[in-house]
Amino acid sequence: MSRASQRGFDRGERIGAALLRELTQLLRRAKDPRLGDITLHEVRVSRDLAHAKVYFTCFPADDGAAEQQRLLNGGLSGFLRYELSRTARLRTVPQLHFVHDESVIRGEQLSALIDEVVGQDVEHARIESQIHGDDDRRTDEAADASDSGR
Repeated sequence: MSRASQRGFDRGERIGAALLRELTQLLRRAKDPRLGDITLHEVRVSRDLAHAKVYFTCFPADDGAAEQQRLLNGGLSGFLRYELSRTARLRTVPQLHFVHDESVIRGEQLSALIDEVVGQDVEHARIESQIHGDDDRRTDEAADASDSGR
């Protein structure tokens, strides 16, 4: 059994978590107003620790995601890497590749679809109960009428 599996997660995951913390703090301190809406979710580091994919979303509506990605992968990537080399205790800092994470939007869309279907099921059940409830009342009234006719 390898030592990495005994610890629970490997070196790449630990470095990714550390980079995520550092990058989050660096972006909070950035003066650029275009970076205010960015939320970092995950950093995945390659096995050789030379590259890191940084997954982010833009809130509230991900309207400027392409612009944000272009900005982050442009000159800002080099600046952030330089700042990480000063703050992170790593021999080499991986090259940063920012990727827009669409899983949050997809999750919201799926949740809305589920809510819609559940709402339709509730409405369908309400209509069914009204239909069957009316039929039961008519059956009861017909039985009462036939009993009173005897």
